[in-house]
Amino acid sequence: MKIAVVGVGAIGGIYGGLLAHIGHDVHFLLHSDFEHVQRNGLRVDSVLGDFQLPKVNAYQHAADMPQCDVIIVALKTTANMQLAPILDVLLKPETTLLLLQNGLGAEEFLAQHYPDTSLLSGLCFICCSKIGPGHILHLDQGAIRLGEYSPQQEAGITPKMRAIAELFANTGISIHFTPNLLQARWEKLVWNIPFNGLSVILQQSTQGLLTDRHCRDLLVELMEEVIEAANHCGFTIQAHYAHVLLHATDKMADYQPSMLLDYQNKRPLELESIYWEPIRTAAERGFNMSKTRVIAQQLAFLDQQNKQ
Repeated sequence: MKIAVVGVGAIGGIYGGLLAHIGHDVHFLLHSDFEHVQRNGLRVDSVLGDFQLPKVNAYQHAADMPQCDVIIVALKTTANMQLAPILDVLLKPETTLLLLQNGLGAEEFLAQHYPDTSLLSGLCFICCSKIGPGHILHLDQGAIRLGEYSPQQEAGITPKMRAIAELFANTGISIHFTPNLLQARWEKLVWNIPFNGLSVILQQSTQGLLTDRHCRDLLVELMEEVIEAANHCGFTIQAHYAHVLLHATDKMADYQPSMLLDYQNKRPLELESIYWEPIRTAAERGFNMSKTRVIAQQLAFLDQQNKQ
């Protein structure tokens, strides 16, 4: 089985690297790191055990890659408009697409362009970052919550999901199935919306936010608003889920959320998928995510300033 990894940042690097490390046939599509990885391979410093892949299947152009059985899309959602020419080359009729992306809307976008392709998403609960060319640091966590996209929301536990879980057997990564992918996406937003946004606005890591009582109160308020929005959209998330996530983050290694790293490296922020799409979706159901909108507006200003 051939596996393509499109987007070899922290997420693509750690999960694709682990799959290659246990012997799978993995093909990496790289951009800025291509020459370095082609010469030196991929290095992963991980809580699961450090390893070096001295030789990997590295490509700079999708046209040079083989068609693959599984395509892992680990690009930021800000780059999804660039996906079609890549996928057109790599897809076979029986290919499975696996999105490892945050926010809402990515599945609908791809389903419009590839309606006959199996489309799965993995929500990654992991603390990792790219700290140099071809060099990934994995600090904590790593589990993937896996679901299959269905326009009817409830896809159940499918054979394709079990096949992807089998790929990750022996990597040290646990796979948890969710029968309702959109419900799981809203649950992930309960963490992503407050922690990503406040980390950028306040320039703080997770522990910096958690240890200040004012920031902690604000985290809770934002989490509770996301939960209320999700419930208005027809999903069921209990109010205490905010405190479950908060206490879980207390136990994690101190971590700079991905949006803070994007901001520091002057990359576009994933505002559309993590903020504006949930805000619009909730508004269509009659709920105003007013606190989230304030965060999104501040991030939009900072993102614009950063681009200049």
